[in-house]
Amino acid sequence: MVLSKIASESDVSVHSTFASRYVRESLPRYKMPENSIPKEAAFQIINDELMLDGKPRLNLASFVTTWMEPECDKLMMDAMNKNYVDMDEYPVTTELQNRCVNMIAHLFNAPLGDSEAAIGVGTVGSSEAIMLAGLAFKRKWQNKRKAEGKPYDKPNIVTGANVQVCWEKFARYFEVELKEVKLREGYYVMDPAKAVEMVDENTICVAAILGSTLNGEFEDVKLLNDLLVEKNKVTGWDTPIHVDAASGGFIAPFLWPELEWDFRLPLVKSINVSGHKYGLVYAGVGWVIWRSKEDLPEELIFHINYLGTDQPTFTLNFSKGSSQIIAQYYQLIRLGHEGYRNVMENCHQNAIVLKQGLEQTGRFNIVSKDIGVPLVAFSLKDNSRHTEFEIADMLRRFGWIVPAYTMPADAQHVTVLRVVIREDFSRALAERLVLDITKVLHELDSLPAKSMLKFPSLMNRRMVR
Repeated sequence: MVLSKIASESDVSVHSTFASRYVRESLPRYKMPENSIPKEAAFQIINDELMLDGKPRLNLASFVTTWMEPECDKLMMDAMNKNYVDMDEYPVTTELQNRCVNMIAHLFNAPLGDSEAAIGVGTVGSSEAIMLAGLAFKRKWQNKRKAEGKPYDKPNIVTGANVQVCWEKFARYFEVELKEVKLREGYYVMDPAKAVEMVDENTICVAAILGSTLNGEFEDVKLLNDLLVEKNKVTGWDTPIHVDAASGGFIAPFLWPELEWDFRLPLVKSINVSGHKYGLVYAGVGWVIWRSKEDLPEELIFHINYLGTDQPTFTLNFSKGSSQIIAQYYQLIRLGHEGYRNVMENCHQNAIVLKQGLEQTGRFNIVSKDIGVPLVAFSLKDNSRHTEFEIADMLRRFGWIVPAYTMPADAQHVTVLRVVIREDFSRALAERLVLDITKVLHELDSLPAKSMLKFPSLMNRRMVR
């Protein structure tokens, strides 16, 4: 006798996903459903929606790495279930993090002895790294003011108006006044002389940017250091410098090793860098390095023992994955100085190709610099008929995501487009982008002029990394 049964609606497998009821019915969007669905259906439903996202490699707005070698992808997947903070259970991962800290510290010319360990920590990105560095400056300044019997309730940081939004977050979250040096047309980074003028006895540090988000330009940290040294001599203060090298920290040492911006300058006390930008790791890793142990107040470091051993920790996040730390170590030993230099030279050359292609159209002003992050920031010479926002919008039809944005005060009347050149942006793609921009320009020329488009959500909004 043949036994048979009729499949119930609660079966956990699906013979044909697209013929099943799970893709014919709308699932709850904002409340958890009452019943389970098969894994095949859950995967297909989510995968179908994700197809409507843009392609990461064509997202030219982002500095974040969008491609890694398959061997590194495998290492990351194998480590997905490791909690990085559990140092007793995963001592090798902890050791790899320490190796990364020391390699990066040496890259930034930290004054370390032959057997001296660097002071630093891995973070989930430069935003957390900046928060930690800022807290160290604030606490050290407060301790000094307390010892001198002076008020310590009004700390401030001096930056350029071009700083990334995480500096505003630090200032607001940790009650530090942010004193910004305004920009001007044609000069889109912090003026060191004006920054030093704004320094007072309550300034916990001056923050310089090695690679402005707006146009990729490196600020003159050497000049800032020299001017601040002179002011400190006159005033008796010891105002230090932090370098936000989120974008440029893995570029300058390989392309312009003679450029002085790092721990070779005596007032540079801490540096942050994003491993997930030109450190060539997927999103989720940053680093902050201190010049010496004295620059990180001991009272900010916590010691825990409930994971099996005494573990010092100085982070805003506790539990986090190990994959990005392992990936950073892979890139550092896989590429070495030679490999990173080759990658950065290639990115720089492709940026020059794109810049030259845009200049040949005769329609754009280039506002980025050849020495800086490999990106091209450009604006229309004449935007009376059509705007940079229209170009950005029309480029999406070709798959390109190119941001258009206004500059901060006092250059907010300037609108630019920006293309970030990453490792996976080839010469062929650079040439293709120039062709597509040219097509967009021709199409706009054939259209009647539109009234000035307003983008209230974009105006005066800081670019996000």
